[in-house]
Amino acid sequence: MAHKASADRSRLRSILAGSTGNMVETFDWFVYAAFALYFAPAFFPKGDQTAQLLGSAAVYAVGFLARPFGAWIMGLYGDRSGRRAAMIASVALMCLGSLIIGLCPGYAQIGIAAPAILVFARILQGVSMGGEYGASATYLSEMASRDRRGFWSGVFYSTLMSGQLLALFLLLALTALLPPDQMNAWGWRVAFIVGALMATAVLFMRRGMEETPSFKARDGSRTATLRLLTEHPRETMMVFGLTAGGTLAYYTFGTYMQKFLVNTSGFSKDQSNLITTAALACFVLMQPVSGALSDRFGRRALLLAFGVGGVLMTWPVLTTLAVTREPLTAFLLVLGSLAVISGYTSVSAIVKAEMFPTEIRALGVALPYAIANALFGGSAEFIALSFKKAGFEPGFYIYVTAVIGLSLLTYLLMPDTRRTSRILED
Repeated sequence: MAHKASADRSRLRSILAGSTGNMVETFDWFVYAAFALYFAPAFFPKGDQTAQLLGSAAVYAVGFLARPFGAWIMGLYGDRSGRRAAMIASVALMCLGSLIIGLCPGYAQIGIAAPAILVFARILQGVSMGGEYGASATYLSEMASRDRRGFWSGVFYSTLMSGQLLALFLLLALTALLPPDQMNAWGWRVAFIVGALMATAVLFMRRGMEETPSFKARDGSRTATLRLLTEHPRETMMVFGLTAGGTLAYYTFGTYMQKFLVNTSGFSKDQSNLITTAALACFVLMQPVSGALSDRFGRRALLLAFGVGGVLMTWPVLTTLAVTREPLTAFLLVLGSLAVISGYTSVSAIVKAEMFPTEIRALGVALPYAIANALFGGSAEFIALSFKKAGFEPGFYIYVTAVIGLSLLTYLLMPDTRRTSRILED
């Protein structure tokens, strides 16, 4: 009994250490989106607000395009050298990317070199995030006990969202402390420097984490990309399909919404920040609860709830948000949308991990997810702003609904991974 209690405490410490690092990495990643309204004029030539936001959104998408490469490299590394080693490498790259953005001179000082350096830094961060998701999702799934994996998957996503929430809290604090001219001139740089310092602290934390029992018990066969595609094509396509609609829905209502409320609804930046921060704070609390429900009712039930709800709610919610001027109404609409999306977010990590055997699990979780995330999540803001620039913003609402509908087909065809899980260790 004493040995089991000690092992449980050790397992919990490792899960929490991994989750804290996950939160910091996500903070660094989402600082870019949270502060884009302030730093876009510094890196791009003068123009109207939508044009400058298009520039920052294009660089944002470039970072997402780097994520599949990071998922591939770090997935292979995580399956060959360990989940812990991959998590340490990913946070080091994130630290470097944040530091570069925080210190880079603007367009007025170095011209075209400014956006070029910004692109390079986001590529580093994209590689980091591509590797971080697969390594940390696999690590948590393998460390959690069989009957609580859904709950811990929800905790995993809570840490992801906590990072974004911390970025928004910092934004609220800085905008309260600094006047607009100082915020636009240098205040936004503080967030990137803070992110680099936090990532440095995580490097030391992760060095003390234990490796997972599943990795220690692997059969020793060498992970190869071709093996993923030839031996697990169905699982690979299912991860891609289940991710596409979920990631697009989240980046629409959880990330782009901050700009949508300013650029389309007509709210002030401060109002938009408060609405999205409050909604995301509630969203974070939903994740463990939704994950725990999947331990009782199955993963597929929650995914189906998201798919059906997402198809039905996207058009009416976005069309209503576009014309509302009441902050409370906007908050409730955003919160309701995020509640539906929690059916996907709370279980997405565990569903992917449960599909693959140990020897190829990190790569299987990371690579198809990162490709879908790059194509549908990273491009969400750019596509939305492009539709707006073209004068047909409702086209984006149709696009989001259609992609969620395609993911719904995947949920209908897939098994419930709670019953078919390939994570054998408890």
